[in-house]
Amino acid sequence: MPTVTFDGREIDCEEGAILRDVLVEAGLSPHNGRSALLNCRGHGTCGTCAVEIDGSTSEPTNREKRRLSVPPHDSDSGLRLSCQTEVRGDLTVEKHDGFWGQHTEDTSRD
Repeated sequence: MPTVTFDGREIDCEEGAILRDVLVEAGLSPHNGRSALLNCRGHGTCGTCAVEIDGSTSEPTNREKRRLSVPPHDSDSGLRLSCQTEVRGDLTVEKHDGFWGQHTEDTSRD
């Protein structure tokens, strides 16, 4: 059973579970600020659930690749959409600043 570490918490889940669902069911959010209310609810179209992941996951879906190639995201950022990502093993997940979570160290802007 994989363990997801996010925001100082460890959550056990089934292998193959969708990361966004794992976080939401644990009372955590892959969204920042108002994006917790203004999002696509897991359809992979808004990009607000973008997170940095270290660990074993499914390959990015075509929908995920398309959304992360459109600003404010950058396809080279290494971010993943939690709503499109299947947990395949233990993960460490980090949410960055910005409405879409796009402010990684390399792309941070004022």
